[in-house]
Amino acid sequence: MKGSQIGELEELILLITASLYDDAYGVAIMKEVEQKANRSITISTVHAVLKRLQEKGFLTSRYDGATQERGGRRKHLFTVTLEGKKVLEESRSLRNTIWDTIPSVAFGNG
Repeated sequence: MKGSQIGELEELILLITASLYDDAYGVAIMKEVEQKANRSITISTVHAVLKRLQEKGFLTSRYDGATQERGGRRKHLFTVTLEGKKVLEESRSLRNTIWDTIPSVAFGNG
């Protein structure tokens, strides 16, 4: 594994890849980022992040069969690995731990 840290965009793409499960490919991931996170992102950025996550061992990939609707091109599908799940759980735990330490007065609720 190349690195065990992930950035905010990497985390978002990992989460969306997991949520798409067996239909997680570049364009679908890009559309979900736009819909779920209300964030515009280019397909080249998605592909760069997917490659980086795969190099870190957080994703695996395979090619699906070619279809006529895709002009004979195959989909490059991605799946979150156990290491990817672990890094997402660690990120979630860290965020929850920090949230739990914020006093209510910090947001003007006191």
